[in-house]
Amino acid sequence: MKKIVMTGGGTAGHVTPNIALLPNLKKSGFEISYIGSYQGMEKNLIEEQGITYYGISSGKLRRYFNLKNITDPARVVKGFFQAKKLLKKLRPDVVFSKGGFVSVPVVLAAKTLRIPAIIHESDITPGLANKLAIPAAYKVCCNFPETLKYLPKEKAVLTGSPIRAELLSGSRNTALSFCKFSSEKPIILVIGGSSGSKFLNDTIRSLLDIFLKDYQIIHLCGKGNLDKSLNQKAGYIQFEYASGELRDMLAAADLVISRAGANSICELLALHKPNILIPLSAAASRGDQILNAKSFQKQGFSYVLEEEQLSAETLCEAVKYVFQNRNSYMDAMKKSKQLDSVDTIIKLIESAAKNRRK
Repeated sequence: MKKIVMTGGGTAGHVTPNIALLPNLKKSGFEISYIGSYQGMEKNLIEEQGITYYGISSGKLRRYFNLKNITDPARVVKGFFQAKKLLKKLRPDVVFSKGGFVSVPVVLAAKTLRIPAIIHESDITPGLANKLAIPAAYKVCCNFPETLKYLPKEKAVLTGSPIRAELLSGSRNTALSFCKFSSEKPIILVIGGSSGSKFLNDTIRSLLDIFLKDYQIIHLCGKGNLDKSLNQKAGYIQFEYASGELRDMLAAADLVISRAGANSICELLALHKPNILIPLSAAASRGDQILNAKSFQKQGFSYVLEEEQLSAETLCEAVKYVFQNRNSYMDAMKKSKQLDSVDTIIKLIESAAKNRRK
């Protein structure tokens, strides 16, 4: 049997594209194992899929001063030796990495064992983890044409982002039922990322009395960010995180307010959902979400409101504008040449595994 080890973690964005590949990998006859961190969010997400999961030591490599910078490199080195031991035991034909710092020791260990590693970079510019792993990679997949110039020409492959097939089969009526919503008012879905955004959450909640006159709101606010005082507010429902229910929420949504993580916005593109993107600010990140959002804005897919511009007034204006012009956004997305990412990546994996077996 062909074998593959997948890796990636830290945020949902480093896991969900891996999950999107699982059905086709199984169909192609691959035995699948996963290497992640001991207790990262990827552990539960992957084990829910019935995939054998192995945890290794993981450390974050930061561009800024932090006392953990002294100890984390040792964790990465430990993770490298653990990954190498696991790969020797599992004997995969190929490794597929979605990034995050836990993936670095796995890709480097694969290189030392001459196991081809395929990396996927979601954002326009590669993150630090992928920058460290790219020299050891066999191929590097990317979402955006703009990314190709940052990658080694002989390794770069424009694939787009793998979209989970189940997201395309959501039911609006199912979402209306479990949210106890009416079919008479449009629905806004707010997605603040797996960790949530206090600033975005607070802004949304400050506008509830205004928004709920015309809309109903599903609010994915992130772990630990529920506001119990709002539980009985008619037309508003909040969740820390959505898994299987997300496809129905997306099917029900008439407008989506979201962070600009690459995987999330590619899902909105596939579903042709009018959206307002509020990228994580450059002060709190390396600015990748701002680049992602601007690319989508330039193509006519999204309305972008940078965090520094976010206020009750600007968000109200944005919602009004996008809802009134939603058809033009939907038309632009329908005309986009989104790639069949899953099929393209599976073919790369098959090719790498075949070459390894020769």
